[in-house]
Amino acid sequence: MQRTKFIFLFAAILLSPYSNADDADLRARIDRLEAEIQALKSELNQVNSKTEAIASQQEAISQTANTSAPASDSATPGTALATTTIYGYGEINYNHPRDSSQTQADLRRAVFGFGHRFDDKTRFASEFEFEHAVASSSDQGEAEVEQFYIDHRLAQNVNLKAGLFLMPFGLLNESHEPTSYYGVERNFVETAIIPSTWREGGLGVYGSTDFGLAWDAGVTTGFDLSKWDPTSNEGTDSPLGSVHQELQLAKAKDLAVYGALNWRGTPGLVVGASLFTGRGGQGTPGSLVEHSRVMLWDAHARWAPGHWDLSAVYAKGTISNTEDFNLVNAFQPTPIPKAFYGWYGQAAYRIWEKGDQALTPFVRYERYNTASAYVALPAGLTLDPLPTEAVTTAGVNYQLNPNVVFKADYQTFHLDSARDRFDLGLGLTF
Repeated sequence: MQRTKFIFLFAAILLSPYSNADDADLRARIDRLEAEIQALKSELNQVNSKTEAIASQQEAISQTANTSAPASDSATPGTALATTTIYGYGEINYNHPRDSSQTQADLRRAVFGFGHRFDDKTRFASEFEFEHAVASSSDQGEAEVEQFYIDHRLAQNVNLKAGLFLMPFGLLNESHEPTSYYGVERNFVETAIIPSTWREGGLGVYGSTDFGLAWDAGVTTGFDLSKWDPTSNEGTDSPLGSVHQELQLAKAKDLAVYGALNWRGTPGLVVGASLFTGRGGQGTPGSLVEHSRVMLWDAHARWAPGHWDLSAVYAKGTISNTEDFNLVNAFQPTPIPKAFYGWYGQAAYRIWEKGDQALTPFVRYERYNTASAYVALPAGLTLDPLPTEAVTTAGVNYQLNPNVVFKADYQTFHLDSARDRFDLGLGLTF
């Protein structure tokens, strides 16, 4: 519109009847035209300034909108607009096992996060989780800090993170919102073997390359094997889940290291692996696991060609030097395992979509064993490994929109069919 006005103004100058106007009249007309041109320039500059401010604000907001998981910071250099964001997710689940008297409904978790961008290089991310609706001394609910860290861009495609952050393992640990996975409950491999949501306190550096390879490495707190309770079945449910510290007055004499690689060079494909290792004795006086070492590694892949979504994860953990502990506790029900592992394969296919809505059936088969081997003990005290459980899950995810999902599935257990169950779920993110 402004350009059109300029054209008409200059055309008026060029076509003015110079022969019929004296110099004074011509000068006055030119002055009026110049005044109008300057006014139009001023108006155009104001519009451009407002447009640039809005664009800068939208850019800053978009870069902090998804701070629940580490991501490469791509802020525009020079942006110094501080912004604060609020986000979160939650899920309500209904479980109906064969024994109908055990049917229950549960607000499984409600999570609220706060993010803040200090400038174009530094941001803060956090998540605060409430489980099972009510947390008190007489209830089963928990309140916990799931993430609390600073992320700073060191160079192009290289970032530093410091604080309490999620470990880059498997496909679920960092992307664990209910809209990010299939099925009402999180799979067993990435809860019993990889203790999702697994986080540690420490320092990490991560980045990516031009050919699709992302990397992440750092030094963090580790597990505390002195917390192992041989009289409880908690270690059987999840060996590492029973001895994680979650940065709650975490013992830190023995730190750990981790590393992860993920390749995303082909659209819709990710292939990766991760490794974590650290001593678990934590300097506890008189500890029977003083020289024990915890190691966990995984390999994972996900491919989403067209309407398909295919994924697989293999994870294995080991705990060394457990002879003394298991010998002293030889007659307790839950010794420390030497090895544990699990794997799954999953296929989903989007059969219908309309706008933001989508209907996606899926099937998942997984096998896992939380004590596949024990360290050798003297004759008569030999520990037999646990049997391997196999679970088949078939169900459907219905996305009302990208942020709201309804789920239904049925799970069958190979070893203990009494655990077979029908599940319903509602999940959301914002």
